[in-house]
Amino acid sequence: MENLEIKQNKRFDFHPTPLEGLWVVQRKPVEDQRGFFCRFFCAEEFQVAGLKKTIAQINHTRTQKQGAVRGMHFQYPPHAEMKLVSCIRGMIWDVAVDLRAGSPTFLQWHAEELSADNNRALLIPEGFAHGFQALGDDVEVLYLSSSPYAPRAEGGMNPQDPRLAIHWPLPITELSARDSKCPLLKNDFRGIEL
Repeated sequence: MENLEIKQNKRFDFHPTPLEGLWVVQRKPVEDQRGFFCRFFCAEEFQVAGLKKTIAQINHTRTQKQGAVRGMHFQYPPHAEMKLVSCIRGMIWDVAVDLRAGSPTFLQWHAEELSADNNRALLIPEGFAHGFQALGDDVEVLYLSSSPYAPRAEGGMNPQDPRLAIHWPLPITELSARDSKCPLLKNDFRGIEL
């Protein structure tokens, strides 16, 4: 298990979670009478949390209705991806599920409330599924990814799977057709080999 100490640097604090390799990132804005300046990402500073790959893709979503869920998505190797997820408008319940074969926290999930106001992000390692629920209307999420989208490597899990037992804070009001068709986990699912 990762050392549970907070890793700090000038612009970010990295807070460990109970799932090895999954970090809560606290950005440190510099404020003055005009407003604030905040570094959103820095490759050099993120290396302390294990992000050593380059950012290959940046995605932006808008979710219109409170209670809507997007996820749970992941990519199989060799296209497995790390994600840095931030809410830039409104508030979300951001969830990561450990799918790594042999992990002591296999199929466990961790969630964080991310908002435009709390300057937090979730750094999600390879081998995790990711999804979120909108905690208000008109929510926008920005996420940086270490691998580009590869349709043939795409995987998904049903966000309502009882085996995962994800606690969504609100009743789920909307799921995409794709997400609602994701099958429930089979008993023989052993995880993703990285």
